[in-house]
Amino acid sequence: MNFCVVCGHKTIEKVPLGDHQLRRVCIECDNIHYINPKVICGALVLWENKVLLCRRAIEPRYGLWTLPAGYMELFETMEQGAARETREEAEAEIEIEQLYCMYNIPRIGQIYVLFKANLIDGVFGAGEESIECQLFEEHEIPWSELAFPSVEQTLKHYFEDRKSNSFQMHLETLGSRLDHTG
Repeated sequence: MNFCVVCGHKTIEKVPLGDHQLRRVCIECDNIHYINPKVICGALVLWENKVLLCRRAIEPRYGLWTLPAGYMELFETMEQGAARETREEAEAEIEIEQLYCMYNIPRIGQIYVLFKANLIDGVFGAGEESIECQLFEEHEIPWSELAFPSVEQTLKHYFEDRKSNSFQMHLETLGSRLDHTG
């Protein structure tokens, strides 16, 4: 960010007083331009022992399968964001059961939040961002065509947790030097 969003003057990179990281700071009004992680919210949508996946009609990862998810909007809760993204991508209404998976993805500045949810009335379609949406049983999951490590990890957790019918919340960091799944 080379120009201030408040007054339009140039910014410089410096460590503001009381901070410990380099930030873009306006040379005129001293506004600090913070760049913080983005929150992605979505849902693991279930219907009669099947998982709803959407084939992406947008980049990144065009044509690959994902769970309905996207950037959280201002003035909405994570649950509202997950329901909105499911509506937009899969033309489906959901009933959220629980917070299910949270992933730190520091290398790309994201926090991924996924809720376990039930599809209402089994009704879904393909929204503008999806080529198609489909319900999959475990043995039908297109594992080699999943768009993101967070999707694969969430599905693995779900099918493992389903064996014991115990769905604990999972918190992990993906893509770090210690974890090569991201």
